[in-house]
Amino acid sequence: MRSIRFRVSAFFALAFTLAAVPIGGPDVARAAEPGSAKSPAHQAAERLGRGVNLGNALEAPSLGAWGMTLEAEYFELIAEAGFDSVRIPVRWNAHAGQEPPYKIDPSFMKRFEWAVDQALKHDLAAVVNIHHYNAMYANPDEHRARFLALWRQIAERFADHPREKVYFELFNEPHGELDAATWNELAMDALEVVRESNPARYVIVGPVQWNQIEKLSALELPVHDRRIIVTFHFYDPFHFTHQGAGWVDGSDAWLGTEWPGEERAAPKGDLFMRFHRAYEWSLQHGRPLYLGEFGAYSRAPMASRVRWTRFIRKQAEKHGFPWAYWEFGSGFGVYDRENERWRNGLLRALIPEKE
Repeated sequence: MRSIRFRVSAFFALAFTLAAVPIGGPDVARAAEPGSAKSPAHQAAERLGRGVNLGNALEAPSLGAWGMTLEAEYFELIAEAGFDSVRIPVRWNAHAGQEPPYKIDPSFMKRFEWAVDQALKHDLAAVVNIHHYNAMYANPDEHRARFLALWRQIAERFADHPREKVYFELFNEPHGELDAATWNELAMDALEVVRESNPARYVIVGPVQWNQIEKLSALELPVHDRRIIVTFHFYDPFHFTHQGAGWVDGSDAWLGTEWPGEERAAPKGDLFMRFHRAYEWSLQHGRPLYLGEFGAYSRAPMASRVRWTRFIRKQAEKHGFPWAYWEFGSGFGVYDRENERWRNGLLRALIPEKE
């Protein structure tokens, strides 16, 4: 793996001594002496480093439906630019049977495996997830068996892929009828399914309400499974990051919203404090955190997008969180596919030449 270029904070200089109580309860970890070895899960999280989401491709309703098709050259470009990983969102339910055994279309599975293999070919770690299974948000009980069957097939197919490079993320942004109690139970059922064929795989799990940072405290994880990385997403201020987004009602009214930049954000301001609270949660519970999505939509003023992106990236790295920008080449894209070039301001906000 290429060396990870972000500053590793004191967070990664700590080891954790774990007590056998649930994550939702009292303190379950205390920091060991500085200089202790990192836990395996923290080392695994660190390998994700700086990443980018390959959005609007395999999580579209059908291949190419959102104008984005994965090409082999994209993986090469991503690696050459200095990224360490890719997160690959996938709408598996659009390519699987509606009745037991809920078989995934072999041609789609092959296409996805090609994408993972392209990542590995270029020394990129790959995060595999289930994305946009919208019926799960509305009717989790009705779709539980199908959801678990999807994970059984995915896990078995990738059981022989290197665990230090391929990570499983159980579900993107649980919300709707997936309240904390329902999601915690379903997530643990899915984890059991994954563990049948992948006992040592690193698995990524996020909290409810769209992986909100404030809902980390509602997430319950099995005490003795230490091969778990916890994820959160960050798109605040939402009126800035989603101005003009066609899928958000009323967002045209936000057009022209600027983000002033780090120099005008008070050290104890909201964005600072929210990242710090997440860091404290991570320390308290001995679980590494992964910022799986953040980005500002293309209709926001570019100079503000660059300032915001740099600030969020620096906050993540200050606290020792690996991250994946949303996303590579579509509405939030760091890469301009039409003109076949990086949007350099955004790229350097993410992968600075020097700092």
